[in-house]
Amino acid sequence: MSGIDCRSTPHITEHPVGETTVVELRGEIDILTAPPLAARLDTLTADPRPDLVLDLRSTAFIDCTGLGVLCRARNRTEAQYGRLRLVTDSAGFRRILRAVGLAGVFELHSHLSGALAGTSATVVAN
Repeated sequence: MSGIDCRSTPHITEHPVGETTVVELRGEIDILTAPPLAARLDTLTADPRPDLVLDLRSTAFIDCTGLGVLCRARNRTEAQYGRLRLVTDSAGFRRILRAVGLAGVFELHSHLSGALAGTSATVVAN
């Protein structure tokens, strides 16, 4: 037995939509499962002007390590003059972003269609 609950291992699915790469994350993103996600996002954010949508709607749990991975992806995307959007319909996740001082840092959308259409993001109020 590996010691890692396979149900918590994040599943990463990605597909292009025009010039945008949509990355769907399912499962849990924590200290044990974040490294493969971080490695993949590092690859996706290495190109000039990366255009990414991270769909978190099927993510059951994100700990501080997972938040760190999201922050790193955001910072790398901005350094390459790209764009990163998060799709989440979780009020709990938005509350966590406010609690840790990340309100307004990410471009948030409730629906994938809004993130892909480039409509204005939902602002997380402080």
